[in-house]
Amino acid sequence: MKTLILNASPRKAGNTAKLLKSAADGARNARAEVEYIDLYDLIFTGCRGCMLCKRKGVERCHCYWKDDLSPIIDKIFRADTLLIGTAIYLGRPTSRYFELLERLHFCSLSYDDYSNYFTGQVNVGMFVSMNATKEFYDRLYKTKFEEYAKELEMMGGKVILYPCYDTLQVSDYSKFNMASFDENKKKFVHEKDFPKDLENAYRIGRELCKSCTSTYC
Repeated sequence: MKTLILNASPRKAGNTAKLLKSAADGARNARAEVEYIDLYDLIFTGCRGCMLCKRKGVERCHCYWKDDLSPIIDKIFRADTLLIGTAIYLGRPTSRYFELLERLHFCSLSYDDYSNYFTGQVNVGMFVSMNATKEFYDRLYKTKFEEYAKELEMMGGKVILYPCYDTLQVSDYSKFNMASFDENKKKFVHEKDFPKDLENAYRIGRELCKSCTSTYC
């Protein structure tokens, strides 16, 4: 049983990474084989429209562009569980997240009838961390991110979206021009809520792995 974990946040030790590492522990508890990858360590772009994946007779669900991402796409389609995390930047996932999703979708999309070539089942946990409060997220972000999560249903498995609110961005706000934030309040929320978020991430990682089965393209 294979679990692939992709950190689409540039911070290797930030809130998103901590959530994913807790989810990784949950996956290991379910006896999954876990591989963790920081996408910002890789060299790749979004889809270049080379059309190599649309040629007749080629392997489906495979990106033919030769860069660091193509082998990762192969691993995604052969996993039992995918756990992916992104911070929210300007109301959207990070650029790395979008570049990955472009490539993942396009190489599995049929241009004959717009069906999905992928016939397997990969459970997906999507973790989203943000500076915004839950109230702000519910009002302005929730619908958009539910749509982003719905895109991952193309993997054929269960999809869980987990938003983590009002995160602590830096350890000392006095060193930055961030006067719109109340450091004491941010630290209070972090100490109160983030341990619960880590526990929930652990549970999601474990439960998605326990419920998975997989076949390939």
